[in-house]
Amino acid sequence: MKNETGRSFYINTFGCQMNLADSSIITAILRDVGYRVAGSEEEADIVILNTCAVRENAVERITHYLQFLRGAKKRKKSLLVGVAGCVPQHLKREMLEMFPAIDFLAGPDTYRTLPVLLQDAAAGNRPAAFDFRIEETYAGIDPQRPEGVGAFVPVMRGCNNMCAFCVVPFTRGREHSQPFGAVMDEVRRIVDGGYREITLLGQNVNSYADLEGGRDFASLLRAVSMEAPGCRIRFTTSHPKDISRDLVETIAESRNICSHVHLPVQSGSTRVLGRMNRGHGIEEYRDTVALLRSRIPGVSLTTDIIAGFCGEEDEDHEATLTLLREVRYDAAFMFYYSPRPGTAAWKTLEDTVPLEVKKRRLQEIIDLQLSVSAGLLQEAVGSVVEVLAESESRRSAEQLIGRTQTNRAVVFDRGEARPGDLVRVLISKASSVTLSGVNKGVLPVFYS
Repeated sequence: MKNETGRSFYINTFGCQMNLADSSIITAILRDVGYRVAGSEEEADIVILNTCAVRENAVERITHYLQFLRGAKKRKKSLLVGVAGCVPQHLKREMLEMFPAIDFLAGPDTYRTLPVLLQDAAAGNRPAAFDFRIEETYAGIDPQRPEGVGAFVPVMRGCNNMCAFCVVPFTRGREHSQPFGAVMDEVRRIVDGGYREITLLGQNVNSYADLEGGRDFASLLRAVSMEAPGCRIRFTTSHPKDISRDLVETIAESRNICSHVHLPVQSGSTRVLGRMNRGHGIEEYRDTVALLRSRIPGVSLTTDIIAGFCGEEDEDHEATLTLLREVRYDAAFMFYYSPRPGTAAWKTLEDTVPLEVKKRRLQEIIDLQLSVSAGLLQEAVGSVVEVLAESESRRSAEQLIGRTQTNRAVVFDRGEARPGDLVRVLISKASSVTLSGVNKGVLPVFYS
């Protein structure tokens, strides 16, 4: 089905890295049938919001944005507005009643139907597609990635874990993995395209399972590392209960797999973890941290924390603070609990912690984590690190910004370096969130 109108579209992406990857898939699907990418939202004939429903504030941002687009539609009568991703999958057709500006809706497994949805919307209907398609991995689509140093590769979609607070199983469906061959084909295209970093994505990458060849995530990660020796390899997100010794050994043995693991803990209390249905206690989590640190020297860990989950007591909160002091995460995504309709917690658990207590506990967590992060960065002063240059610094064209293998941001003087180069940098200064340093030279080879 070809688009005879040559209309243009603009995608505004909210939320996680998976959404960014999905926007590249949507772009490829629409361009393949003749739609054009608009240079800006104001120039577009079609505006698509690719959305995330994990956090309440993400939904609120979308609400405000749709109110703005309602005004834009009054000024431009032909403008079509669509919402894709997790929010429409979660709220379904209720969104059409809530937001008159919306012309069409598409859930995460239905992007191949977007050309049909757009034709239907242009005819004055308000179509919606929410099917869960266990076989849909978007294999065979060559994503239209933005220019840059890094590229995302979704290797699995959905989640089977059913954590009590999480909407992902209801918005992304059950786990389904990209075939091994399809992942490797995409990796080869990325290498040929000159990218220097590949991030393997999944709601729980550790659950990757190639049904044809029987390969698990450790096998896939090892294969990607060998196929792309000139690239850094990252992955996210990992569920702590599914970190295997084989996966840890794979990271330890491969020079181009980054020494950084995002390991969401959510709470430092075993009692709260049980109410969250996380599938592990805090001692098992500590054992996983110990395994990672024993086999991968210098590994950096980041995490997610929820303050004030249902039934959380003061001692549970103190256990979380104790864990933060003990593990010393490089960084954390920190939120207070907000009930998400449809989740197990929303259905069966009472939201007992008052909002003011949630906010106080969250602030204590944030203050502690910022102190820990600043201390770790200060300890890096005087060391020489390898930084993958990503782009110019916002402050000066004479500086570049990039990241270490351990995912720390570093600003340094440009010298002869360009984005995509691997640069030795002597760290001279640390702020609360960023390292600064002196360019000691571009490495003549990458990892090959």
